[in-house]
Amino acid sequence: MAVVRDLRVLLRFRDFRRLLAVRLLSQGADGVYQVALATYVVFSPEKQTSAAAIASAMAVLLLPYSLVGPFAGVLLDRWRRRQVLLYGNLLRALLATVTAVLVLSHVPDWLFYVSALCVTAVNRFVLAGLSAALPRVVDADRLVIANSLSPTAGTLAATAGGGLAFAVRLVASDSDAAVVLLGSALYLCAALASLRIARGLLGPDSELVQPRLGAAIAGTARGLVSGIRHLAEPGRRAAAWALASMTLMRFCYGALTVMVLMLCRYAWSSESSGSSDSEDGLALLGLAVGISGAGFFTAAVLTPWAAGRLGPGLWIVTCATAAAVLEPALGLPFTEVPILIAAFVLGLVTQGAKIATDTIVQSSVDDGYRGRIFSLYDVLFNVAFVSAAAMAALMLPPDGRSAALVVTVAVIYGMTAAVMARFGVERRE
Repeated sequence: MAVVRDLRVLLRFRDFRRLLAVRLLSQGADGVYQVALATYVVFSPEKQTSAAAIASAMAVLLLPYSLVGPFAGVLLDRWRRRQVLLYGNLLRALLATVTAVLVLSHVPDWLFYVSALCVTAVNRFVLAGLSAALPRVVDADRLVIANSLSPTAGTLAATAGGGLAFAVRLVASDSDAAVVLLGSALYLCAALASLRIARGLLGPDSELVQPRLGAAIAGTARGLVSGIRHLAEPGRRAAAWALASMTLMRFCYGALTVMVLMLCRYAWSSESSGSSDSEDGLALLGLAVGISGAGFFTAAVLTPWAAGRLGPGLWIVTCATAAAVLEPALGLPFTEVPILIAAFVLGLVTQGAKIATDTIVQSSVDDGYRGRIFSLYDVLFNVAFVSAAAMAALMLPPDGRSAALVVTVAVIYGMTAAVMARFGVERRE
């Protein structure tokens, strides 16, 4: 297979192997931690979850990082990225342990959310740092392949971590605290793996490094303005349009995620067991996550070839168009098999578009700006997901079946494809 050949080529780069190990462990821990949050917040039998409650949880966990994200970007362009990976994962291991203690203590929900929010805050630094560091460990000719395999491998690691979390929860008598502690152990392993990378290898260049926090924070506003101006330059407008398109596709994915959560929690579990059985719903959700992960893997295999033939911009257009056509066809029946197929399709097109967007941004943005641009990218992801959850909360009935939501998402996918085709595809592609 071509993907196996490409992976063998990349694995010849020693530093790529080491960075990939950090990514796999870190995002595997993310998958474990996210399943722990989902089971505790959404699928606990004593909680009567609604779409509004899911939206509120997402807002609490994600929206504040619209403020943290820009600071993360500026700091990543000034701090040693290897040190960010090391200390970020150590801090997440500690905070995840605190979360496990709070779960066991049956504290009020707001205190649990504060702890989870802190873990997510550090996550912004780590993920943006991994993306910004990738061009430092592979050559330019292999950057598209690396963008295909590395983030997708991380997503698959998160999916595998989620599956492991389901298994641990079953063995540990539905103990969410045990699952959180597993995530903490994996964060610690990611921190230790980062020590194998040379301290200054991942950048930024030494003349940009400012180890003093005050000096870095003082330049935040100027750094953000210069980053936005950098994107507005004629040679980099394709990156701006790609970011806008990926944000809209993330919005669509978020709305459909809330819909599937509600279908698994109430509609499908009620049909399969005669009652609203949260364990049946959790199993269906796990299946949907696994199938979506298969779509991510397929995107990693398909995108290097497709982006090479069409160009990254036109590949984003193709992904959005496919989603606009297939999402309503598969989603409107609101039955398990078509929506599980839709989970695969949406996993493929969303990850395929993300790989293309990463490639456009990394090849268009100078190294001194990559940290802040990828942090801006992350902020857009968060805002889009929370906004989608809010829209879903307004449109979804208690059982999760909403034709209006499915049609609205299809229209957004179609508009994204049209706008990207008009403005975001460079003629040389």
